[in-house]
Amino acid sequence: MSTTRVRFRTGSATVVVGLIDSPTSRDLVSKLPLSLTFEDFAGKEKISYLPARLATDGSPGSAPTNGTLIYYKPWGNLGLFYNASGGHDDNLITLGTVESGMDQLDRLGQGTVTVEALQP
Repeated sequence: MSTTRVRFRTGSATVVVGLIDSPTSRDLVSKLPLSLTFEDFAGKEKISYLPARLATDGSPGSAPTNGTLIYYKPWGNLGLFYNASGGHDDNLITLGTVESGMDQLDRLGQGTVTVEALQP
């Protein structure tokens, strides 16, 4: 089985994330494509609020690491970490890891971002 990849694209940036297989990542893929707006949060991550919450049962919490796409249960947002810190958090669900475009994360805050699944 191949890894599902998701592309975050804006006029000046493209970031590709390889997803792990979990109930939460599968639910995200089922809602794609999406148009989202990202903003910087605490100098640690780019975040965007989803129009609907994702399923989280059966998806474990994790510790933040650079280059991870996460879903934060209490706020219902996606996050892409670039300056991660902190320990394990049961509310922080890792969805995948940036495969390309890590150097373009700062540009995701410049307009609408199209999030879409890539064909394997």
